Amino acid sequence: MVSLQTPVCDFGLSAIEFSLPGVDGKTWNLQQCRGEKGLLVMFICNHCPYVKAIRERIVRDVRELKTLGINAVAIMSNDTANYPEDSFDNMKRITKEWGFDFPYLFDESQAVAKAYGAVCTPDFFGYNTALQLQYRGRLDASRKETAAADVRRDLFEAMKQVALTGKGPAEQIPGMGCSIKWKES
Repeated sequence: MVSLQTPVCDFGLSAIEFSLPGVDGKTWNLQQCRGEKGLLVMFICNHCPYVKAIRERIVRDVRELKTLGINAVAIMSNDTANYPEDSFDNMKRITKEWGFDFPYLFDESQAVAKAYGAVCTPDFFGYNTALQLQYRGRLDASRKETAAADVRRDLFEAMKQVALTGKGPAEQIPGMGCSIKWKES
């Protein structure tokens, strides 16, 4: 397992269009996912300890952000042949088990992850209402273990600011996670 840090936020970069199958049986695109005030695109998977440590917090923060007009979508781009825990059937199971109330999409070709420049799970991309990148940082201080309950909610606070002002914070702490499991060419 290779741990990586996300790059610094490239403010203003436009969100990339996608059309991917969801665990709910629908095909989702960027416009269907966006909220009135913005969109949080999350690259996650089922097996990564960094994601497992924050699943409950992702669900909490996404619910609260939705009340502010920020919608969310999760995309799983790992190679499922070598990482069967990340299979589409297991994505369905995780969605039900953890109460994901946002689209969880399968990027089987890995083209969407490559287009976004995603490097790890989790990797968060926070966009404003114009779908311009305003946040590329961590959820909170959690790593492979869940951080204390009273830590600063970096992602939530940043996306709340985006909902209110259209701009993300100038200072952002990079996210960290397991490398995306790319298919061999």
